[in-house]
Amino acid sequence: MSRDPDAGNAQDRRSPVVIRDRRRIDPVTLQPRRPAEPSTPTPHQAPAEPESADLRRARTEAARLRDANAELTADLQRVKAEYDNYRKRVRRDRLAIREIAVTNVLAALLPVLDALEGARKQGADDGIAAVAEVLGERLAALGLRTVGAPGEPFDPRTHEALTCTSSDEAAQAVCTEVFRHGYRVGDRLLRPAQVSVTGPPPADTARPDAGPGTS
Repeated sequence: MSRDPDAGNAQDRRSPVVIRDRRRIDPVTLQPRRPAEPSTPTPHQAPAEPESADLRRARTEAARLRDANAELTADLQRVKAEYDNYRKRVRRDRLAIREIAVTNVLAALLPVLDALEGARKQGADDGIAAVAEVLGERLAALGLRTVGAPGEPFDPRTHEALTCTSSDEAAQAVCTEVFRHGYRVGDRLLRPAQVSVTGPPPADTARPDAGPGTS
């Protein structure tokens, strides 16, 4: 009986037998074995491609635009601050001009007020008294205030003393009579009030006469 020649070749082509030692204790060192860690395949990293000229130009242009935007923003903020300061200055100047104009008009009307006040003291008719009252109300609405009234403490900054009387009963100098009212607008004094003042007698500063035997 003849043998198949391919049978021997089939046995030769069989996979070799692989024996894996799965024992948990090392037979040599008698120490527990550590489980083998699975190897993680390293991902393949492609080499970095060189930066193209178009990309470099795009980055340069983006940086230039950022710088231009920052410069324009700073210019806009500076112009806005200058405009705000200009607007505040114009408003302040307008208020100052208005105050000066009102003050000049009121100062020019003071003789009219004096004439009406004099006529009312002399017993003018009701028509003049009504005109004086209405004019006083309108001027007060513009900020005109009267300075000087009987019983007011004397203030040399706002009162002009035409007469001065001493009294032992006076504790301080006061206005006893108003000859002509003064007027002011805000903190600006248009004219002082002319008044009569009554105050305590001046202290006697004279030295007593020296007695005999004194040097």
